[in-house]
Amino acid sequence: MIQFVNVTKSFPTGNVALDDVSFDVEPGEFVFIVGESGAGKTTLMKLLTKDMDPSQGEVFVEGKNLSKLKRRDVPQLRRNIAVVFQDYKLLPERTVAENIALALDIIGKGEKEIVSRIDDLLKLVGLEDKKLFFPRQLSGGEAQKVSIARALAIGPKVLFADEPTGNLDHESAMMIAKLLEKIHELGTTILMATHNLDIVKTLKKREIHLHKGKLIKDTKKKKVEKHE
Repeated sequence: MIQFVNVTKSFPTGNVALDDVSFDVEPGEFVFIVGESGAGKTTLMKLLTKDMDPSQGEVFVEGKNLSKLKRRDVPQLRRNIAVVFQDYKLLPERTVAENIALALDIIGKGEKEIVSRIDDLLKLVGLEDKKLFFPRQLSGGEAQKVSIARALAIGPKVLFADEPTGNLDHESAMMIAKLLEKIHELGTTILMATHNLDIVKTLKKREIHLHKGKLIKDTKKKKVEKHE
C-alpha cells in the first residue's frame, strides 16, 4: 500500500531530513514511526501526502509513484491519507459538529448524510454529548478526539497521526492511543509518529525508528537492510 524506496530529502540549507529510507506498509497495519524531534517523522508525513517531493528515491501509494502524480490527482490522494496533528487544528469559531461537517461539505456530501456521519463519528470517539461545544470548551484529549473524528469523516484508507499525544498528559495520551487502536481494528491503516515510548511499549505494534533522518530499526525485519 505504502512504499518508500531509498528516499532522501535534503534542503538547500544542507539539512538532510531523511537519508536513504526504505520500508513498506501493508493495508491494515498499525505502525509507529518513532523518533525524537528532528528525526524526520514530519518530513515522512509530508512526503506521503505530497506536500513535498523526495530529493532522491521514490514514494509509492497503492502502486502510484507520487513524484509523477498529477496536480489534479493530489486531492484524491489526501482523501485516502488523512492527517491528525499535535495541535488539533480545529476552527475555534465553529462547534464540534461544524468542524467535522466542514470536511464532509468540502467533498459535496448532502446535509442528511453529514448529520448522520457526524453522529456516527462522535459515538465512535465517545463525544456524543459535546456536539455543540466549541473547541475552547474541550479538554486537550477531547479536542484531539474531534480532530480524529474530522480526519475519519471522509473515510480515508490511511490515518497518519503526527505526534497526536504530544500536548496531552499521560492519561489522555493513552486514551488517544487506545482510540487509534480501536480505529485500526475497524479496518483503517494507522501510522502514528511519536516519541512517547510508553505508548509504543503498551500497544506493541510494529515500530519504525528514525534517528537524524536514518531508519535505524524496523521491528518487521530482523535487521535494517542497507542500500548501497
